[in-house]
Amino acid sequence: MDEERLHYAEDFGLLFERAGGSRMLGRVLGVLLTAEPPERSAGELANELRASRGSISQATRTLVQMGMVRRLSRPGERRDYFRMESDAWQETTRQQMALIGVFQEMAERGLRLLDPGSREAREGLEEMRDFYAFWKKELPVVLERWDEEKERRKTGAMRKE
Repeated sequence: MDEERLHYAEDFGLLFERAGGSRMLGRVLGVLLTAEPPERSAGELANELRASRGSISQATRTLVQMGMVRRLSRPGERRDYFRMESDAWQETTRQQMALIGVFQEMAERGLRLLDPGSREAREGLEEMRDFYAFWKKELPVVLERWDEEKERRKTGAMRKE
């Protein structure tokens, strides 16, 4: 891997860590996003990232469980290869939608614990409940619009060919 791609993977790791994930998950994503060809074995990832096979194994397992990376096998080979899922970003967002409902329910549960007359104490939980209720309603619409946009892009690209 050239130094520029290695720096990209490192920066992607820092970004992923800043977003609350693991730096190694981000580093692996950074490699897979710029991989040519688009697959890498665990050994190749370890070599390119100068990381242990154990940390690569843990990262790829987590990314597969998250739905961001796909595990592939090739006929006649014992090792697995990893590739970014084509819809990784929207799938991750869809999975996070489930958490939106949980946060909304936690706010409602907290509100039930409070005296209805304690206006000041209720404000933060009401804001939380309303915020997540808004996203629970709006995010599916945004994702649907993205699916339509993606289809338009694909159709437009096919016409250009």
